[in-house]
Amino acid sequence: MELRAADSESRAGPGEVAEAFEERIRAQEEQQLSPAATRSYPAQRAHPETPCRLRTPFQRDRDRIVHSKSFRRLKHKTQVFIAPEGDHYRTRLTHTLEACGISRTVARALRLNEDLTEAIGLGHDLGHPPFGHTGEQALDRALVEAANRRFHHNEHSLRVVDVLERDGRGLNLSEPVRDGIVNHTGPNLPATLEGRIVRLVDRIAYINHDIDDALRAGVLTDADLPREQIAILGKTGSERIDRLAHDLVEHSERAGDIVQGEQVGEAMLALRKFMFERVYFGPAGEHEQHRVAGMIGALFDHFLEHPESVPDSPPGDPGADQITCVTDYVAGMTDRFCLRAYEEIAA
Repeated sequence: MELRAADSESRAGPGEVAEAFEERIRAQEEQQLSPAATRSYPAQRAHPETPCRLRTPFQRDRDRIVHSKSFRRLKHKTQVFIAPEGDHYRTRLTHTLEACGISRTVARALRLNEDLTEAIGLGHDLGHPPFGHTGEQALDRALVEAANRRFHHNEHSLRVVDVLERDGRGLNLSEPVRDGIVNHTGPNLPATLEGRIVRLVDRIAYINHDIDDALRAGVLTDADLPREQIAILGKTGSERIDRLAHDLVEHSERAGDIVQGEQVGEAMLALRKFMFERVYFGPAGEHEQHRVAGMIGALFDHFLEHPESVPDSPPGDPGADQITCVTDYVAGMTDRFCLRAYEEIAA
């Protein structure tokens, strides 16, 4: 394709590219994607809207997520360590980008819809509270004690995109993206193969980059890592991710579903169990875990007792009760905002 700026407007009719865009994408997907891949059209949204004529519905969802306030806050939310000193530790944002990149690689290899995979990957952790796994556990405990309710970040991620973003209007994402976000963890599998990729790759990404961060922080040494699993998966994070991705692609292609081989899958689950026992909720971080639980519990109780301190519930959810408003507020905090808020009430 050759473009000449001087005469391109005179030769092309108004809207010519936009007029042909959807038809071209539909034709490309029929030719290039697997029969099992999710097609980009038609868009399935709770509130129908005029389509964008230069982006597929899933590309539009991706852009809405990337431009959201909750996405920007991910850069100041902990992945594993609380306010770590050093520039090279992961945040919830870098985890999201790493998981998204691996997911797209798998989707492309399997001829599935990369745009849908990317949108789910970028949105899957928007509802994660501050301080990683420890923060989620602390907020869940506070909710159970206050109202016998539970907090799960995947469910809250869906609330963020459906209700809390855009001052209560939500992002009006397409149904396959919403499904992939809420089911990236938990008891139910996503309805699409693209969503199932993100569900599995989310674990592949965080297990391996959290090992890297734990080694950097001195919480683990190479000698601490379980030998059998490392022998199967690889000595370095890049080797393990490469092994896991290849295993996932080859077994999924044969199965017509998103699956791992038995040996590699079991090794990954064992490595994940090791990380929860030794790092996420392990003895090395016990002091910080108590600190986080104390902060989030104190903030939760304070805002319940002082509802005037909580910003008004979003216009799109005027019926939200006080506990829901407090949960929304605390879950949306970044690590540093949470620390500052706690210091203010503790002063």
